[in-house]
Amino acid sequence: MLFHFLQTQATSADSYFSVVMLIIVAGGLVGGLLLLSSKLGPKRRGSDKLQNFESGIEIKGNARQPIAVKYFLVAILFVLFDVEVIFFYPYAINFRDLGWEGFVAVVIFVSLFLIGFIYIFKKGALRWEK
Repeated sequence: MLFHFLQTQATSADSYFSVVMLIIVAGGLVGGLLLLSSKLGPKRRGSDKLQNFESGIEIKGNARQPIAVKYFLVAILFVLFDVEVIFFYPYAINFRDLGWEGFVAVVIFVSLFLIGFIYIFKKGALRWEK
């Protein structure tokens, strides 16, 4: 029946039977395993068990302390400029086929990111001391 489904494009309910069965079996398996582990698993509750695990390091203070925005800003800027590098791979593979038109497109692409980098540098986004 599965090969029949792949070879024809029938719109009847029969063509979705295997997909519906897969969803039912997968959902039943996940639900059954969760139920089984909750019933058969150990139930040791205590202050040590409910305490946050900090990789063996003693807990000091509250974890809800505010963090400087600079850390998040640098992380976002890193992701932005790191993703830029991903777009160089297709150009590097096809640079002969793209010719001068592709070269001009990459120069424009790099110049836009360079303008953005100069902008964030002049705004002081990378300056740590205050």
